[in-house]
Amino acid sequence: MGGFFEQLAKALADRWISLLVLPGVFFLGGVWVAVSLGHGQAWNVVLLTRQAENAAATVVDLPTGAQALLVVVVLAGAAGTGFVVQALAGVTRRIWLGQWPHPLGQLVAAQTARRRAQWHRLVAERRALERASAGTRTREQQDEIDTVAQRLTRLAMAEPGRATWMGDRIHAVESIAYHRYGLDLTYGWSRLWLVLPDATRAELTAAHSAFAAAVATGTWAVPYALLAVVWWPAMLVAAGIGLTGWARARAAVADFSTLTEAAVDLHGRTLAAALGVGDTPQETGPLTISEGERITDLVRKGR
Repeated sequence: MGGFFEQLAKALADRWISLLVLPGVFFLGGVWVAVSLGHGQAWNVVLLTRQAENAAATVVDLPTGAQALLVVVVLAGAAGTGFVVQALAGVTRRIWLGQWPHPLGQLVAAQTARRRAQWHRLVAERRALERASAGTRTREQQDEIDTVAQRLTRLAMAEPGRATWMGDRIHAVESIAYHRYGLDLTYGWSRLWLVLPDATRAELTAAHSAFAAAVATGTWAVPYALLAVVWWPAMLVAAGIGLTGWARARAAVADFSTLTEAAVDLHGRTLAAALGVGDTPQETGPLTISEGERITDLVRKGR
């Protein structure tokens, strides 16, 4: 039992250091550079080197106790900054997933309508190309159809219902599950999760963790953007961090939504059997619409 708690403490310490302390220390270093240089000497490497040498000499001259206290203060400041950024990560997550606050309701509606109109234009273009080559189709005609189809799926996997690409990836899974299987994932996901095999849950957890880490990375752009008030190159750092987190989040959401759709395809019938609403006793094959609708009625409980 003691070994278990030691491993748990080590894992928590590693996570604390990687998510809070290290990024916080880098940010505090950025604060020191910003204060040392300011806007007027933004790229003055000579001045920065001299300031660093003076600071190092000052620290070396401090008593051992004062040095230890300084380390504690720096770590505490880094951790505190990290906690604030982690709190802001929820805001970043909602923005990226298109869950914008109510005052922005009109903007959300307009952006969603724009994406939906673009999606329907691509659907109409693809269908027109297919009708135009309904008989014998040349390689060039098929390539043109495939190009439009790729543009369509890059925009959204189903009719858009969110203001952002990431939000629509999640919405597409919910839409496909409901229209293909009659399953409302808003209520049914927690039940499906409990009957998934361990390997499937591990894959989904890894994809979700990658998204959470990307959100945390992207959120660090906020304090660096604020630091640009003192030292303008910090805005470049903020842009780089924000774009890195955003790109990683898109990849993670794509993986998570694909895995979730696959989990519904492969294990929807397992949920039906567990709830006793299966049409047939067979254990393989996709969920039928009637089974999905009965699952939805059951898990909604009249809500």
